[in-house]
Amino acid sequence: MKPSIPKGTRDFSSTEVTRRNHIFSIIKKAFELFGFQPIETPSFENSSTLMGKYGEEGDRLIFKILNSGDYLKKVDDTLLSAKESNKVTPKISEKALRYDLTVPFARYVVQHQNEITFPFKRYQIQPVWRADRPQKGRFREFYQCDADVVGSGSLWQEVEFVQLYDTVFSKLGLTGTTIKINNRKILSGIAEVIGAKDKLIDFTVALDKLDKIGKEGVVKEMLEKGITESAIEKVDPLFNFSGTNIDKLNALAEMLATSEEGTKGVEELRFVTDSITSLGLQSATLTLDVTLARGLNYYTGAIFEVAAPEGVKMGSIGGGGRYDDLTGIFGLKDVSGVGISFGLDRIYLVMEELGLFNDVSLPKPKVLFLNFNENEGLQKVKAIAELRSNGIKAELYPDVATSNNQQKKQWKYVDKRAIEYVVTDVEGEKFNIKNSNSGDQKLLTINEIINFID
Repeated sequence: MKPSIPKGTRDFSSTEVTRRNHIFSIIKKAFELFGFQPIETPSFENSSTLMGKYGEEGDRLIFKILNSGDYLKKVDDTLLSAKESNKVTPKISEKALRYDLTVPFARYVVQHQNEITFPFKRYQIQPVWRADRPQKGRFREFYQCDADVVGSGSLWQEVEFVQLYDTVFSKLGLTGTTIKINNRKILSGIAEVIGAKDKLIDFTVALDKLDKIGKEGVVKEMLEKGITESAIEKVDPLFNFSGTNIDKLNALAEMLATSEEGTKGVEELRFVTDSITSLGLQSATLTLDVTLARGLNYYTGAIFEVAAPEGVKMGSIGGGGRYDDLTGIFGLKDVSGVGISFGLDRIYLVMEELGLFNDVSLPKPKVLFLNFNENEGLQKVKAIAELRSNGIKAELYPDVATSNNQQKKQWKYVDKRAIEYVVTDVEGEKFNIKNSNSGDQKLLTINEIINFID
């Protein structure tokens, strides 16, 4: 049987890992520049920690882990014969792979609340798993790079996250990204003024799919969820909302004048957009998108989503928002939080499509010692140790060349890895070192090589 990997997962070549590490490095440096501290959580959590936190759709995408041992033995025969998987699953699975990093982070905050100094700014770069249908830019195993602040309700945090997005994408060379922003209070206000307040979740989940299924698809889903035609007619202007951020905010203020919550959302958005206008962005654009809902139940304020530069067909490459009482689900009330995530895998695909990895090269030795003479091996290895102790990457070609063809093979290795300096042979205490690019050759001691290369 030919070996394979599960759908929605990938192997990464040395080139791909190097490029991914390049992205990780820039994101990590930006996180720390903005004052965030690293944490890590387990790859799997208790099912009770995860289930019910992402809405019905999210719960279906959580990978469950079967209990060890004879897990079916404890299940009632009547329950098994009914073949209702939703009822059987809790009996045979008590743990699950994490779906995202936010809910485990909320659990972490509650569990370690006495050790944390609030407001707590954390970042986390780890893989997550979702039982989704694999497609371009959507995988079942992928990395998230999250930054969150808990313990502060200040809107300056939202402003800072817009700046953080802009900083990272500018450093990556991803100019022309669009940071979309909305506010859950605005969505609640709209649902209230159209008379669909009791259908808020159904309304937002459907609205969030506008760019995927279009207006017709959204309307159809809303009708199926019991939202009336008259309510949908009232929301029709949202499907073609246009103008500047100020224009949109003024229109929303008028539309939501009778909703206290909606008006509050408009005021919060106005603060963020006005602040960013004053501060300026390096390369990204901040745009108010009233259809942005991001379908997750825990957002209570600002909602973020980042779109790739125009012309690149890709889903969101980042997203997040404010969740004023996420820790409340684990018993710690009234702890405000806000956070964003970078979608590493999609960012990689966008950068690859735009040719932004040209300056990212594989790790390689600065000096390669060829192995043409077995008697020189120990002397060369000692020299390599000296180079490494001085921070110079060096290695010995492992196999001794006993023929011209084998020597050619070593030179070909130099060419393929584009190694700058090559040591061919030894003369007493000196080494013949050649610059592969210019062809210049010198006879130097190891100390002279260190100074020459530095």
